[in-house]
Amino acid sequence: MIKDLLGRELRDLRISITDRCNFRCAYCMPDGESYEFFSRQEILSFEEITRFVRAIIPLGIRKVRLTGGEPLLRKHIENLIQVLSGLEGIQDLSLTTNGFLLKEKAKVLKEAGLKRITVSLPSLKDEKLSYLVGKKVKVSQILEGIEKALEVGLRPVKVNVCVAKGLNDDEVVDIAKFFKPMGVVVRFIEFMDVGNLNSWSIDRVFSVREMLSLLEKHFELEPVERAYRGEVAERYRYKDDGVEVGFISSITQPFCGDCNRLRLTADGKLLTCLFASDGHDVKNLLRSDASDEEIRSLVKNVWSLRKDRYSEQRLELLKKGIALKKIEMFKVGG
Repeated sequence: MIKDLLGRELRDLRISITDRCNFRCAYCMPDGESYEFFSRQEILSFEEITRFVRAIIPLGIRKVRLTGGEPLLRKHIENLIQVLSGLEGIQDLSLTTNGFLLKEKAKVLKEAGLKRITVSLPSLKDEKLSYLVGKKVKVSQILEGIEKALEVGLRPVKVNVCVAKGLNDDEVVDIAKFFKPMGVVVRFIEFMDVGNLNSWSIDRVFSVREMLSLLEKHFELEPVERAYRGEVAERYRYKDDGVEVGFISSITQPFCGDCNRLRLTADGKLLTCLFASDGHDVKNLLRSDASDEEIRSLVKNVWSLRKDRYSEQRLELLKKGIALKKIEMFKVGG
């Protein structure tokens, strides 16, 4: 177990397995931009990813989440899941997806050893969803994937809803009402300034307090204690059936003090913050004769010197007019 300069333990590893995506979401990869993706040779192979995870498990890693880009675009992702799910020490293996390919992939993901899945879905209206994701898509196409995930036993299924004023804040209650009977856990997320392309401003943030206030007019909710230090969601449950709903308040109520996440980008960079401006190269080690101990040593050094707390510093930076050049979300991996 290792700790950073603020006493935060390393527990959670997020791995972006591709920077490519079949959507162009307004809050991540806005349509109309020109994107330069990693070449096949630049991204880590499944063998390299597995070696890295296996090497750093002794440092305290217990949870692994696969992200992108859109991770289901990576061919034969089930092969990676099968190997990672068999690593001793990994207690939770999950994946975040936009859900477009989930219907055809859910069964093989479950059979490979995936524990649970999170689907990003910002709207229940076809026209608005198509606008937000930059592609003509029907909500039913995503819902069929969610239903298939439930059917094959990928539970709990969570739905992430990034909420922004003037875009989809009018759907908060409707989304909660829709998924509650299904037992799907909705996580409402404040619009964050990840990357540099999503036209973020503090005025577009619809706060967790506002979301909670809306829901309390329609449901009886009670708070749920956090399951572990570093859990980012503020959790509640409906009193009548116990189904959970959560809120992620990176803007209005930063949780940097408990953040225990390390991120590995598709091209082999280690990031210690979602809002990072640069990373630490691990790919060269993985492609050399470096030992597992040398890989662990790099991670120890990176983590032990970590002092990131961007969300806690955000407002002060804004007041000073300081704008950081951050890595784009589709490369960070969310």
